Amino acid sequence: MSILDGILKNIGGAPDDVANLAAKVGLDPAMVEKAIATLGQTHVLEGDTVTLAAEKTGLSPDLLNQIVGAIGGEGSLANFASVLDRDGDGNPINDIMGMAKGLFGKS
Repeated sequence: MSILDGILKNIGGAPDDVANLAAKVGLDPAMVEKAIATLGQTHVLEGDTVTLAAEKTGLSPDLLNQIVGAIGGEGSLANFASVLDRDGDGNPINDIMGMAKGLFGKS
């Protein structure tokens, strides 16, 4: 189970895991994980969260809005941002990469 799966299970009304969400929106689970991480990252930036995430991921704003809705709305993105940004630097991507290295035994 991925970290995102654990977060999704704790958000009322959200799909149980990334695979279910991916099936719901018609994307590969890896792309959905990237989209959620990017939405969490852009949520804390100046500007529109979905527009910024669309620019970074190449996904359409309509599709990203579906993902936001499925995970509990814009308010739930704060959960992703805070959980994924372990070092509190405002950039969860470096923390996600660190977690991924830990999963594969790399340092």
